[in-house]
Amino acid sequence: MATAIPLRFMASPLRDRRARALTDLRISVIDRCNFRCPYCMPEEDYPRDHEFLSKDQRLRFEEIARLATVFAGLGVRKLRLTGGEPLLRRDLPELVRQLAGVPGIDDIAMTSNGSLLPRHAEALRKAGLDRITLSIDALDAQVYRRLSGGRGEVGDVLAAIDAAGTAGFGPLKLNCVVMRGINDGEVEPLVERFRGSGHVLRFIEYMDVGTCNDWRGDLVVPSTELRERIARRWPLQPLARAHGSDVAERWRFVEGGGEIGFISSVSEPFCGDCSRARLSADGRLYTCLFARQGHDLRGPLRAGAGDAELAAIIAAVWRARDDRYSELRGAAVRGARSRVEMYEIGG
Repeated sequence: MATAIPLRFMASPLRDRRARALTDLRISVIDRCNFRCPYCMPEEDYPRDHEFLSKDQRLRFEEIARLATVFAGLGVRKLRLTGGEPLLRRDLPELVRQLAGVPGIDDIAMTSNGSLLPRHAEALRKAGLDRITLSIDALDAQVYRRLSGGRGEVGDVLAAIDAAGTAGFGPLKLNCVVMRGINDGEVEPLVERFRGSGHVLRFIEYMDVGTCNDWRGDLVVPSTELRERIARRWPLQPLARAHGSDVAERWRFVEGGGEIGFISSVSEPFCGDCSRARLSADGRLYTCLFARQGHDLRGPLRAGAGDAELAAIIAAVWRARDDRYSELRGAAVRGARSRVEMYEIGG
């Protein structure tokens, strides 16, 4: 269980070498996924000799909650559960219940492919999950199936959207990773389907996360190109970001119908505002989505380290943080070495 009264280790926000505060923690609860999306874990390219984590190697729920309590003491206010596919982790609502009891945490969200959500949505809501983001990369059944590695059906994610609403979740964020020549023809159909639904559709540029997704720059569709295409049919007007560290640029439909978002890590990097740390399922702390290595927290935790000692480790890592991969992408890609895969730390 989470500590009842969190220790307050910081009188002011913890900041890195570029003065970026630590306010968000993304927690990968499992490295397994039931899809094989080409931009994350392509069936034909992810390492054949890769061994997924065993139960003992993964952080236990009590360990995750304890680390979340320490992170809250350092200024973290928002948690997001990721994977792999987080709903493959058995009894996930129990983890949500523990995290909901961590003092200082204002928001708990989850990112999922939605395939398993209908059977868990109500329990997650009752446990204290605040928000859900679902991935939907196409409406066309054949294109969607291809983008899930032949393992998903678009009808399942549409059912997940309905199940989330029935369970009492408010408007969802719906993410679509756009790849040129693969699903860029799905952009307008997605907008037409979800415009006016209350849900916020967000288009994400195809990113070079990890090293197994065979990333090529010519497959990236810049957000500006997508905005121009969409605006020709549905005029758009920019909106201010709700928070300075938000990754999506927000736009509204001039004639009504809600808003739409664009996440442009490749063409319009937002490293300067990044406030997110990432905790892998095996307890490693990563300071960037494109990191080459993480910092072990599971070892000290299981060796009996106290909260103050864990906080000191986390603080030292964050204060030394100087990551800005997306701003340096050209040089970084030319000299690319192995980087952590998306399915290990979530998006």
